[in-house]
Amino acid sequence: MAAPANKTVDLDHLSHPVKERHHYDPCIVVIFGGAGDLSHRKLIPALYNLSLDGELPPKFAILGFSMEDLDDEKYRAFARSGIEQFSRRPIDDEHWAKFAPLLHFNRGSFTEAADYQNLHKRCEALDAEFGTEGNRVFYLAIPPAFIDTCSEGLTAARMIHRHEKGHPFARVVVEKPIGSDLASASEINAQLARHFDESQIFRIDHYLGKETVENLMVLRFANAIFEPVWTARFVDHVQITVAEAEGVGTRAAYYDRAGALRDMVQSHLLQTLCMIATEPPNTTGAESMRDAKLDVLRALRPLGDEDIDKWVVRGQYGEGLIGGVPVRAYRAEPQIAPESRVETFVALRCWIDNWRWAGVPFYLRTGKRMPKRSSEIAIYFNSVPRILYNSNPRAPLAPNMLTIRIQPDEGLALHIMSKVPGSQTHLQQVKVDFHYVTSTPEAYETLLNDVIVGDQTLLMRRDTVKEAWTFVQPILDAWGQSPMDPPIYAAGSWGPLEAALMIAADGRAWRTL
Repeated sequence: MAAPANKTVDLDHLSHPVKERHHYDPCIVVIFGGAGDLSHRKLIPALYNLSLDGELPPKFAILGFSMEDLDDEKYRAFARSGIEQFSRRPIDDEHWAKFAPLLHFNRGSFTEAADYQNLHKRCEALDAEFGTEGNRVFYLAIPPAFIDTCSEGLTAARMIHRHEKGHPFARVVVEKPIGSDLASASEINAQLARHFDESQIFRIDHYLGKETVENLMVLRFANAIFEPVWTARFVDHVQITVAEAEGVGTRAAYYDRAGALRDMVQSHLLQTLCMIATEPPNTTGAESMRDAKLDVLRALRPLGDEDIDKWVVRGQYGEGLIGGVPVRAYRAEPQIAPESRVETFVALRCWIDNWRWAGVPFYLRTGKRMPKRSSEIAIYFNSVPRILYNSNPRAPLAPNMLTIRIQPDEGLALHIMSKVPGSQTHLQQVKVDFHYVTSTPEAYETLLNDVIVGDQTLLMRRDTVKEAWTFVQPILDAWGQSPMDPPIYAAGSWGPLEAALMIAADGRAWRTL
């Protein structure tokens, strides 16, 4: 049998810069919820790795702000434990000695005006100590219900000002999900707009910071072989899958209010779809790139009630086996209501009604308690004509396919037909496989770096959030009115039977990852 052609690409020594190295203005990153789980697991380890790489401003400080009973030294111990547990690289004592003095903590409540005044004074003291010149990044690692409260507090304490050239900057970072539906997302965006210009608002979806997602634009527009065939003329269909082996874990309280549609489809999957389907932007500038992605969302065909019944499938995991280990059902998880109807799986078909993609279905699928953790985009090209090597109707050739692995085994593979060595003419599909073996930055490293330098390319704009929710809202409405429970699928399977039947109705099948 012909062996697959595999190629491992070490990117550590390759460089073709598109932009000059970032210019870093001095600043303080103020983390609201600075002693919370997100800070411990993601934000502080990301900042530490940026420091290791020399990707922080020379004049820089970090200030945690929350109600925990900590001082600077205790906060540094908290930060070190997070780095030791969750950093992609082990802690280096010599570098830690340089990084630790950047960490500070200011105890305070999100609702007390006096605490914002104290925060203001502390920032001014850090400006004097570190030369940060009044520049601020306010990272709101907090529940969405506190966004307006914190923005009001900052405004009242005169810590927010509209950005003007030559004056200190103030930026605010908010985490997805932005709202739980179209109405709440619109309200959050309106709250932010009362205090910040759109140019000051950085809406983070960590999925967009993954190296392989970022590389989608380079793959498409820096390689002449792809763009000519990236159209309905050559593409049969596209599948985007984000599969998770884990259950809800420590996110149960949040997840039982959100579900897979809000948590994954509205943000991660639709944003990935935009990067796959976008037209070439005019420039690599932030607004040009974001305009191009917005056009994709605006071209999505709206889903009516009949479409939702036929082409949108939800499911909820039951008990089963993951890696041979028994796991409980979703409704048996801690903090989950025994009668919960929240979906842990969604599959749907959508259409992009523009000239490039007319008639090409896009199938999106995401779920928890899948057989493995894997995120992948599969572009299926049209089959060759039913002549020559494809003339046997009982054994049609597999179509060519490009698969882009986002995680965990980052890379891409081109699946092509090849002759099996020997005297007989037997064909089989082989793949030319590229693996990225470089130590890639974590998503939060990329996105925090973008915030610090003021690059909004990978961050969501207000109109993008609105259009994504506009597409998803009819599904939420239909499910909210339906008395039906979501179908149960066994943990360790690829989802409910209904999802397989949905794509089979088009004469296609889900790819087995």
